[in-house]
Amino acid sequence: MARRTFFSFHYEIDVWRASVVRNSAKPKASIDTDFIDASLWKESKLKGNAALQRLIDNALVGTSVTAVLIGSHTSKRPWVKYEIDKSVERRNGLLGIRINNIKDKDGNTSAPGNNPLTSEYRIYDWINNDGYSNLGSWVELAYKER
Repeated sequence: MARRTFFSFHYEIDVWRASVVRNSAKPKASIDTDFIDASLWKESKLKGNAALQRLIDNALVGTSVTAVLIGSHTSKRPWVKYEIDKSVERRNGLLGIRINNIKDKDGNTSAPGNNPLTSEYRIYDWINNDGYSNLGSWVELAYKER
């Protein structure tokens, strides 16, 4: 069964790396991805915090797993914390995926950042743990362990 998965990440810095992860999920029948479009994020940001909360809340509807894509500054973002808190409230499966080793559009990697998840959740490294091949099994395990 496909698990509808919400991806949480630091938009401004990691959208390129997040797209690598998301695009790898498209051909996999076991993952149905949910991703907040850039134009929706920017429009809601202009309208204030309540609009951003509604955008996130609506994007989480119908999801069963949340994958936190951990880049250099992910743990410092209040909206990532909000997405994690709401995912816990919804009883979504949670997992973390380190994305700092994915090259950006200029071919650069970034420094590893702090993990915003508690120790009860599994953390993987996209490059070192072959995320392209293993994302589906990671998502399924997170769902089962929720």
